[in-house]
Amino acid sequence: MDGEKKKKNIGFNIIKNDPTDGHGGFGVGALSLDNVSPVFVDIEEGEAFIDIGAMHARSTVEKGIKFLKTKEEVPNGKPYWLVWVTVDRKQEGPYYAGVTACEMTVDRSIRRGYKSLPEHVNKMDKSIKRHIMVNFMDETSKRILSDFLKNHNADMWNNSSDELKKGLAAE
Repeated sequence: MDGEKKKKNIGFNIIKNDPTDGHGGFGVGALSLDNVSPVFVDIEEGEAFIDIGAMHARSTVEKGIKFLKTKEEVPNGKPYWLVWVTVDRKQEGPYYAGVTACEMTVDRSIRRGYKSLPEHVNKMDKSIKRHIMVNFMDETSKRILSDFLKNHNADMWNNSSDELKKGLAAE
């Protein structure tokens, strides 16, 4: 054992095997979870952050919280968006290919929260399949997310679709 420790990845997951670097044979374009990153939008704090733990519902936001089936059961829940961001690569370079938002609320004081697990799984799948689903987000959250994506990597933002840019443009 060489004693090297794996560095903690705090950036976006980027495709490990670049599909544009080789022969273009079998498996090119195959869907993989390697290039999906969960981004939380904390609406009240006005910030966005990546938490890879959300891939297995073990993010800092979700830890220690029992999730209930309806929003009404968590009336004082702090609102979040969990946004599945899929990164892909095209000739111009990497870009945000799939961006889908899911609702979530958490009330730490009672250790309860609301999220729809089927929705979260479905939206992750939609992101992997390169869908953009952000139009239902509130204007503040759209701005937080677009600023986060631009600041994370302006080139990736510039390479992204007009659908994403328009979808996150605050009215």
